[in-house]
Amino acid sequence: MNLGFGEIMLIVFVALLLFGPKKLPELGKAAGKTLREFKRATKGLMDDEEDTATTKKEQ
Repeated sequence: MNLGFGEIMLIVFVALLLFGPKKLPELGKAAGKTLREFKRATKGLMDDEEDTATTKKEQ
């Protein structure tokens, strides 16, 4: 799914209309925090999986 410049601008414009200019930065900050937490959680799961695989190989 490739989004071009026009599609991105349309999405931003619609978001601006729906949420207003004051609310948009807050939504962006919340989305960033959510993505960071998701990446941290998935990295933790991958690390746990690697530890389990290493332990099984050693046995």
